[in-house]
Amino acid sequence: MRKKSGFTMVELVMVIIVLGIVASIGADIISNLYTNYLRTRAVNRLQTQTEIALEQIAKRLQYRIKDSVIARNNAGFKSLASVAVNENYKTLEWIGYSNESLRGEGKTPGWSGFIDLDHNSTNEPAKTIFTPGSKLSDAKEIIEALTYDTVDFAIKKPAIIFKEKSTFEIDEYGWDGGVNEHAFKISVEDDETLKLDDFPDEVFEHYYLAHTAYALQPSNAVVLDNIEDFELKLHYNYQPWHGEDLDDGDEAIIAKHVSLFRFKQDGDMIRLKLCLHDNKESGLEDIIVACKERVIY
Repeated sequence: MRKKSGFTMVELVMVIIVLGIVASIGADIISNLYTNYLRTRAVNRLQTQTEIALEQIAKRLQYRIKDSVIARNNAGFKSLASVAVNENYKTLEWIGYSNESLRGEGKTPGWSGFIDLDHNSTNEPAKTIFTPGSKLSDAKEIIEALTYDTVDFAIKKPAIIFKEKSTFEIDEYGWDGGVNEHAFKISVEDDETLKLDDFPDEVFEHYYLAHTAYALQPSNAVVLDNIEDFELKLHYNYQPWHGEDLDDGDEAIIAKHVSLFRFKQDGDMIRLKLCLHDNKESGLEDIIVACKERVIY
């Protein structure tokens, strides 16, 4: 008679224990893989959002009039070039030259940036300057379209700023309703002639045409799990040379759930650092933060 063999109770118990260990290890591996996936997805999304926000900022800052850039806090403002690393300035503000109207609508630029000092139309009594190679009618049309006719060349006029002026004082751009000695209000006489409200003491050969200032300002700040949380807003369509400040213009949100916005000037370069967080929307217990830096020349 053949004897049948089988598992003993001890062997069955050992098999069950081993299978339980394997199952628990597998569950931990799957759980860790899923957590890592959520973290990676959140970081990638934040890095993309941060890059897009910095690109939007850079596109405007690259056309800044470099002497006009200021840093601002509740106590006031100062030239960005004079801000020390340990000073707490949170708002960045500048006047940008009108790049869209510079490009114009065809082969001829809207404004050439050059003044013929010897031309009869560069005339102090008439308060006119001659800018050859320009098509100012195109520049006027483009600026009015960009600003939804808030800049109209009749009341809220754009300004001309001379490049060569060597005695720039940061508080003389009209910031906070102060004195303005650098931005001269203009209207269009013809395609190559600008008329100034006030003729400057000295006219230089090269100029910028500007129709707005810009400001990057943190807004609606709160604290979330010991991390600062705020929106970064861009203010535009306001003119310091008319006594306006950033609250007089339009605004747009550049980024939400910002935890850090820092800026400093090195020579002619501006260095920016921007950090965004996920607001605990990734499904993880902790807050995910992604940071990027950008240098604008």
